[in-house]
Amino acid sequence: MDEVFKALADPTRRELLDQLFEQDGQTLSALEERLPMTRFGVMKHLKVLEEAGLVTTRKRGREKLHFLNPVPIRLIHDRWVSKYAAPWASALTELKRDIENEEKER
Repeated sequence: MDEVFKALADPTRRELLDQLFEQDGQTLSALEERLPMTRFGVMKHLKVLEEAGLVTTRKRGREKLHFLNPVPIRLIHDRWVSKYAAPWASALTELKRDIENEEKER
């Protein structure tokens, strides 16, 4: 999980993940076009994402395609976000119920 947090900590890597979310299976050249950095810089960021399991690759002829793997992000969500979100959702539901009861009493 540490590798995933490290990978997500960088805005360039988050941008790469967003680009793969928009259009999965992109080449290095396609990803590089949208970033203000060298090809080598993009390759280094993709390597961190691959090591974290957030990006997978597949060869197609001479091209290497990059694909988003959302599973590690989902695991973080399930472990950290969902258990903290549940009390907030419950509190909002209770607030809604209280407001509706007050309106009925008027």
